[in-house]
Amino acid sequence: MTLKQLQYVVTVAETGNITEAAKKLFIAQPSLTASVRELEKEYGFSIFIRDNKGVQPTPEGDEFLGYARQVLEQAKLIDERYTGSRKGKQRFCVSAQHYSFVVEAFVELLKECGGDKYEFHMRETQTYDIIDDVAHLRSEIGILYLNDFNETVIRKTLRDNELTFKKLFTAKPHVFIGKNSPLAKKRSLSLMDLKPYPRLSYEQGNHNSFYFSEEILSTADCDKEIVVCDRASLFNMLIGLNGYTICSGLISEELNGPGIIAKPLKVDDHMEIGYILPVNIPPSQLTQRYIEILKQLL
Repeated sequence: MTLKQLQYVVTVAETGNITEAAKKLFIAQPSLTASVRELEKEYGFSIFIRDNKGVQPTPEGDEFLGYARQVLEQAKLIDERYTGSRKGKQRFCVSAQHYSFVVEAFVELLKECGGDKYEFHMRETQTYDIIDDVAHLRSEIGILYLNDFNETVIRKTLRDNELTFKKLFTAKPHVFIGKNSPLAKKRSLSLMDLKPYPRLSYEQGNHNSFYFSEEILSTADCDKEIVVCDRASLFNMLIGLNGYTICSGLISEELNGPGIIAKPLKVDDHMEIGYILPVNIPPSQLTQRYIEILKQLL
């Protein structure tokens, strides 16, 4: 095993295609294929599955790639420490449900650690995709919530994907509404208060199960429902249609403006919001620092 071989397999995983990886690495495709196969032979398992659509990591390959990225990162740190120069881009990716504090921490991490060259990804996405991103190492960390309703299903999905959940904090249910909503003057809201108004929620794609819903109480009866894919659309409709969404209550006015306010919801429920990581792969220094920033903001 060499550092060059590790860089080869990581690049293949990133591109999902041997030809594209060879172009990116500036080597011949047969040489890249031979190097990957030599590494697979050395360790006695297939790192990738090859088909007409390209290549995908095997379960063993996923774990191996996690360690490969760690070795390459440590090698880069050694080089920077003793040569005094930083080479290449800083790379980091987080997948999360639609929480403004996650974006705020991302911004702080980028300001602190981005440097002169970086490639950072902030993926506000569907719940199942968060799990899949972290399981397949497309993201270093994922942010989602558990409660009494979804915990059994989500924890089983995490175990099946060899992921662990770490709680950041427990939130009481709140409702986001526009600051000029007819409900804005109330100190707290009940489900009956909300009944005349449209409920907004996030699309969950092929896994649109109630257990993967981003909003708690998703099974509660509602006459008017609007489903969106992004936070900007949801906030615009909260304001324009006097709608609401059930949430954690945490919002950054600096990032989202003053038009949205949070009101406590009078229900007996809670949200344990936390982060997910691979069980067998130690978090990178950027991931550790991101978690620290999350905790500081909260």
